[in-house]
Amino acid sequence: MTTDVINDMQLRLKSQKAAQIAGGHVSAELRIDRLKRSIAILESNGDALCDAMRRDFGHRSLDQSKMADIDGAISPLKNAIKQVKTWMKAEKRGTMFPLNLLGGRSRIEFQPLGVVGCISPWNFPVQLTFAPLAGILAAGNRTMIKPSEYSPETSALMKSLIESRFDPDEMAVFTGGPDVGQAFSELAFDHLLFTGATSVAKHVMRSAAENLVPLTLELGGKSPVIIGRSADIKLAARNVMTGNTMNAGQICLAPDYVMVPEEDRDEFVEAARTAVTEMYPNLKDNEDYTSIVNERHYDRLQNYLTDAEAKGAEIVAINPANEDFSQQEHHRIPPTLVLNPTDDMLCMQEEIFGPLLPVKTYQDVSETIDYVNDHDRPLGLYYFGHDQQETRRVLDQTTSGGVTLNDVIMHIAQEELPFGGVGPSGMGSYHGIEGFKTFSHAKSVYKQTASISKLMAKMGPPYKKKQAAS
Repeated sequence: MTTDVINDMQLRLKSQKAAQIAGGHVSAELRIDRLKRSIAILESNGDALCDAMRRDFGHRSLDQSKMADIDGAISPLKNAIKQVKTWMKAEKRGTMFPLNLLGGRSRIEFQPLGVVGCISPWNFPVQLTFAPLAGILAAGNRTMIKPSEYSPETSALMKSLIESRFDPDEMAVFTGGPDVGQAFSELAFDHLLFTGATSVAKHVMRSAAENLVPLTLELGGKSPVIIGRSADIKLAARNVMTGNTMNAGQICLAPDYVMVPEEDRDEFVEAARTAVTEMYPNLKDNEDYTSIVNERHYDRLQNYLTDAEAKGAEIVAINPANEDFSQQEHHRIPPTLVLNPTDDMLCMQEEIFGPLLPVKTYQDVSETIDYVNDHDRPLGLYYFGHDQQETRRVLDQTTSGGVTLNDVIMHIAQEELPFGGVGPSGMGSYHGIEGFKTFSHAKSVYKQTASISKLMAKMGPPYKKKQAAS
């Protein structure tokens, strides 16, 4: 069966490339039509998709799925519809002197790349499949999609829904396990977008290199939170714990550890406890609180806690109703703070991807900057505080994919800001016009005039004859 899928992928890529060439110029009207069909899938089937995600997770908040996955994908698609005609316009560029004075003109035209491959993850399976289509389709491309095998019901439903609205030579979905994913990443796409773990990205990049396929890698890492002394601790704790508990922390941009002034640590802990209690008075059967996606990831997170406690950390589980999680239908973990973490602990070495939050203390903010710079560049960085000089210092002296000030995660929601990582947290970006440009070929066009051509002819060979005449 896997061999059949792999053969189908190879044939579909060949067919899509041929269709792209045969179709010629991709009009704005066709691009908008494809974008509208994508929106129609989400608007007509949002409830079914949310229910599929709930089943894949064991339990997932339906309200969260509607907000983050359905609405979170519709918004960029609608934005692309509004902007695509503007994005498609050629950009004028300056022409070198004196050619500019003689009528020479330079411009950049944005041309579809062709066929874009999209490997999407399980944590936001709908949003991270459909939102990139805003740039891919607006740029005039066709696409092949490989969704995650960890969200099989959602992946199967997306495949069925896309096949009902799109010709397979426009958009095709291939489901399957790691072997299908490996074969997918080896295809000779015109561009490949991968969203997922850094460890897997290394294999994807290696496979893509065989065909020199350009990549956009949206990865993760350990996104730090720096809480300055000028911050409102209660508000900071509320915002941090909102981000830490959304999707049970299974977010590439989730706050991965907090650095707080040592004298404010206990206040932060109590404020975090209060915030969680207000959001989730109970956890075990709470419709708003999401499960860990599967047993493997549940065991991984439990291992992080066991390891941290064995190495001297204080574990603070925030369990407002004092519920027993040892026996449960789903893989739920209460929000858990890890106090006094050290760098030899697994939770400080690996991306957590769950509702665990190490809390470090510092005396001077320079310690936080040094700590961030001593580690891999993160996908996101979060600073809380109202000291403008300190804010500027953090922004200038650290490097991350993006920054949210006085909140967490929210920079990804700004469609006009490019979203992407740097170094181990990613390569390239999309959203808005940056997404359109990522999935376009910027073709340089220079228009010559007859007068310039005549002038160039006089200046050209044979050079020695001209030198003798002079």
